[in-house]
Amino acid sequence: QVQFVESGGDLVQPGGSLRLSCTASGIIFSIYAMGWYRQAPGKQRELVARVTSAGNTDHVDSVKGRFTISRDNAKNTVYLQMNSLKPEDTAVYYCNTYPYRRNYWGQGTQVTVSS
Repeated sequence: QVQFVESGGDLVQPGGSLRLSCTASGIIFSIYAMGWYRQAPGKQRELVARVTSAGNTDHVDSVKGRFTISRDNAKNTVYLQMNSLKPEDTAVYYCNTYPYRRNYWGQGTQVTVSS
């Protein structure tokens, strides 16, 4: 059974930083491209960043220069370093394979950016 467990979300002030982690089990993690996704209230879930099995990364324009995705295959974990956070980054953040697989969504981790 595939399971992704996200952690690291919190309430943070604008301009602050957080590091999200997602640990996978039940899959051969190293062969999959992975993505971080987010869903803000009243909006559809969207891709934030992705990393290939080889470690090549891509970030959507709204987070470029602020967020960095990375992975540690030895730990079956993908990370999202988030700096210079803005209120519009408030959302539940999820990891999944890229492209995502419908049955792999976890519970997500809440990130709230507010003063």
